[in-house]
Amino acid sequence: MNEDNDIIRTRREKLARWRDTLGAYSNKFRRDALADELEARCRDLDKAALEEKGWRAAVAGRVMLRRVMGKASFITLQDVSGQIQCYLRREDIGAEAYQAFTELWDIGDLVGVRGTLMRTNKGELTVQADEIVLLNKTVRPLPEKFHGLVDQEIKYRQRYLDLIMNADSRRVFELRSRIVSRIREFFFARRFLEVETPMMQVIPGGAAARPFITHHNALDLELYLRVAPELYLKRLTIGGFERVFEINRSFRNEGLSTRHNPEFTMLEYYWAYADYNDAIELTTELLHQLAVDVVGQATVPYQGLQIDLGATPERMAMLEAVTRHTELSATQLEDEGFLRDRLKAMNMHLEDGWGLGKLQTELFEAQVEERLVQPTYITHYPAEVSPLARRNDDSPAVTDRFELFIGGREIANGFSELNDPEDQAERFREQMLMKSGGDMEAMHFDQDYVTALEYGLPPTAGEGIGIDRLVMLLTDSPSIRDVLLFPLMRPREG
Repeated sequence: MNEDNDIIRTRREKLARWRDTLGAYSNKFRRDALADELEARCRDLDKAALEEKGWRAAVAGRVMLRRVMGKASFITLQDVSGQIQCYLRREDIGAEAYQAFTELWDIGDLVGVRGTLMRTNKGELTVQADEIVLLNKTVRPLPEKFHGLVDQEIKYRQRYLDLIMNADSRRVFELRSRIVSRIREFFFARRFLEVETPMMQVIPGGAAARPFITHHNALDLELYLRVAPELYLKRLTIGGFERVFEINRSFRNEGLSTRHNPEFTMLEYYWAYADYNDAIELTTELLHQLAVDVVGQATVPYQGLQIDLGATPERMAMLEAVTRHTELSATQLEDEGFLRDRLKAMNMHLEDGWGLGKLQTELFEAQVEERLVQPTYITHYPAEVSPLARRNDDSPAVTDRFELFIGGREIANGFSELNDPEDQAERFREQMLMKSGGDMEAMHFDQDYVTALEYGLPPTAGEGIGIDRLVMLLTDSPSIRDVLLFPLMRPREG
């Protein structure tokens, strides 16, 4: 710590000297090329051929390497595309500029260099400088280059430092942007309309989740951060937008883990005149296309596993999955008393008001989810835990709903939408009873949404896909914090 304080003190002294110059914090330098553009342009030219061209370039970036050798020096600049070496000679840039470089510049400073492209004797592409500009004098030193930034907590708390030091982290977020872009292209190509719905809502709905609560002073009104955009998107489908999607930020007042962050990103879409089987086929096609576009192949490596997004995923009903992956029989799964005893023996928290469907779902989540490694669609969830999904024609106790599991975690949740206003009102009432019994994740009664349903929601399929978890899969990232630029962290004490 004392060593760091000494470095910072020395750099502050250099900063004070630099402030006395006319060029301090100048914003006049303009670069005309990035590092990767220069590499591509000069790839096929050897030292002699490049010298004959006499090409010039202006580059700018952060100093990541600095080698001072008397009257000549090398620095390596890092920009958004990569790194480029620069060669500084006193006779080329002038004695005053060279002295300023040797006395004031440090690793981490932001600089501009203008000069002629050349290759060293070792063949490395280099800008031979005839002009250099210090653009920002940094006060704090970067982590030591040979070890880099390895403290995971610092990576999350000081993401800017992580991005400076770790090319792998930069790659993850570049791929995240590409994934979101490809998703948009996928839905635009199928004539879906991208929309925006409210993030602050009078009534939170669309998912069984505990909301964040805020207050609007001017209206003296309690508001909720949305837990999902579902009910608003279905209002738009009622209004005649038959294919809509939103890449949205949602908020759920839940714990933190490698899979959960209270603020997260979802893709949610609604497709009129389609059902949950159509949504399953669309999702399979989307994930296959994303894997090929982003990873370069349908088989994706994830934490030592090989996830095949090109094969036809398995489908099975939820209760079938339980009997397949546990020793339990179908008869036992229909016995509410047996399930309660089983879950109690597993030291799981139970509520008195939970019915058979809720108990079945809790058992599935506890004992089966993590075993679903290859893409698997689990269907026919109980109506008790699916208040917005259409009941199955052959078995009204379950719904036309699916969840997609990959690598032991849920990636997507979709269903044929409930469009019977009377059934929806009754399910909202059941949710209200659960809420009055202490279930903070139960839904509110949304009368306006029921009124909207009375104007007629077409037969519709809808789905939500967790973007953060999808990015984790496609970038082989073990924690959701690795794919969020600024994950929520507990404030440091002191």
